[in-house]
Amino acid sequence: MPASTPLRVTSGHIQLLRALFAAIAALMITFSPDHSSEVGLAVFGGFGIATALVFAVAAWLVAPAGQRGSAILLAAIHLAAGMAASAVALRSDTLFFVVVIAWALLAGLTELLAAILQRARLDRSAARDGIAVGGLTMLLGLALLFVSPSYELHYFIEEAGREFTLTGTTIAVGLLGGYAAVAAVFLGIAGFSPQPAATDTDAAVTAQEDLS
Repeated sequence: MPASTPLRVTSGHIQLLRALFAAIAALMITFSPDHSSEVGLAVFGGFGIATALVFAVAAWLVAPAGQRGSAILLAAIHLAAGMAASAVALRSDTLFFVVVIAWALLAGLTELLAAILQRARLDRSAARDGIAVGGLTMLLGLALLFVSPSYELHYFIEEAGREFTLTGTTIAVGLLGGYAAVAAVFLGIAGFSPQPAATDTDAAVTAQEDLS
């Protein structure tokens, strides 16, 4: 009886896990009637910690030796942001903006630079995904920089018979949910896409070294 093939964690599995947690965050924000900073921080805290665990798995089981630095750094950034957002006693509008903006800019830049290095090593498939997600994450951080936490817009809806208030925090939490939805779709597509064989990448790197 032939021995069963051991399960091997691949970059596709990592992308699918990231897509799953991003989708959960997007659904929680989308279907929540409350877009306050408390809800936004609660959702982001879980998303950050869960994604940090995914990057830790990637560093341990997927990244080749000598190329684990970016995954470890991304795990640390997500864990720190998730833990800060999970501090219930400190939750406020200001904390939401500070934590999410800092996370988006740091994590986005780290993933973007790591993808550029992968591209230099001819790992173009992973590089393409990293550049897209890293750029999208940085875009979220830059967009939030233009949203004022003190913004308020009061409007009245006759059908509902009451006045509503649109705040900067509501907009920011909505942007986070939109980012999570787009990231989930992109990471899901990347996860289901055929992964290039490791031997092909190694051969390409060897060929480049021979030419240099």
